[in-house]
Amino acid sequence: MKLDLTVLAIPGFIGSMVAEYAWQKRHPAEGARAGDYELADTLASLSMGVGSLIAPFITNKALAPLTPRTGRYATALMGLTVAAAALTTAGDVLRRNRSTGLPEAGTVSSSSSDPEPGTHDEPGAAPAPALRRITGGTAVTAVAGAVVTAATLWSAETAGTKLFARSRLDLGSGPLAYAAAIVGWDLIYYWNHRLSHESRWLWAMHVVHHSSERYNLSTALRQPVAEALTVAVPYGLLSLAGVRPAIVQDARAVNLIYQFWIHTEAVRSIGPLEKVFNSPSAHRVHHGSNRRYLDRNHGSILIIWDRLFGTYEPEGDRVVYGLTSNIDTFNPLRIATHEWIAIARDVFRSRTWRDRVGHLVRGPGWAGAASDSARRTRGPGAAPAAT
Repeated sequence: MKLDLTVLAIPGFIGSMVAEYAWQKRHPAEGARAGDYELADTLASLSMGVGSLIAPFITNKALAPLTPRTGRYATALMGLTVAAAALTTAGDVLRRNRSTGLPEAGTVSSSSSDPEPGTHDEPGAAPAPALRRITGGTAVTAVAGAVVTAATLWSAETAGTKLFARSRLDLGSGPLAYAAAIVGWDLIYYWNHRLSHESRWLWAMHVVHHSSERYNLSTALRQPVAEALTVAVPYGLLSLAGVRPAIVQDARAVNLIYQFWIHTEAVRSIGPLEKVFNSPSAHRVHHGSNRRYLDRNHGSILIIWDRLFGTYEPEGDRVVYGLTSNIDTFNPLRIATHEWIAIARDVFRSRTWRDRVGHLVRGPGWAGAASDSARRTRGPGAAPAAT
């Protein structure tokens, strides 16, 4: 089994963090500096980094039996999903028949005016609150089942080994193959990274990386643990184009290793190279919660994708790191799950399938009948919370 290059790079990561910490001690700031290390924050980032290495072994084993076509429990999961969706739809119809004068879905923020499911139902319709709770539970079950089914099927069907076996091309193992893999991975990464800010389903996974209010090399290691539950542009397309799967994995490692060093305030600029390559300056913008910085500079190694596709923003105003509404915790479990829980809560509170699906796939700030997501919006196209 080939060893992941990112694992081999771990000693370098640790040594670089020690060097950055020593630099900070030699160059103290007059006031608070977001780049300085904070023990609890650093430990949270390191634990998430370790978790991201362990998670694939756990999730692959746990999700394999649920994967359509090959998993022994896949049919049962799909049946449960369909049954839950049918029960939810039936509950929606019953509730609408029992209640009158309900406001249009998407016009009232549940977090501000509907703290408990069922409070919008007609006062005289006694069964409605319980029905809404049942409907909310089956809706969450249906959406969760659909997420697992779609994610596992997509992952299995777009695996690099599977697509390479179907390809008539083979670029070999020379410099051309590696160049195609690195540049190709970088381009696909740009779109996946951008989609991770524009779709809440992907944001629930990616928000982990943006949850720190600090910005130093340890922040680079604050990685997600739930990638197996997402659907993205497949990197297996590179294998379909003739890049061997092992080389694709090397390209992934090169991409991640490059991104490590740009998580620092110690390097202010790399001069003219800023026009082509991603840099600490450009990536500080990406981690900013300032309004002008939201959802900008998605590139990994190359910043040219942002310049080409209109998402580039130079560093100007002092960057405020973190989320637009921070979660204020160093608990790794909370960091990893808070947005998934918020999605489930919004789906539970929603009254229509339009809103339920919207809370999963639309922008992180979109608010329909519930608005837990609006407190942590980052998407430029997100609708404001209803008032």
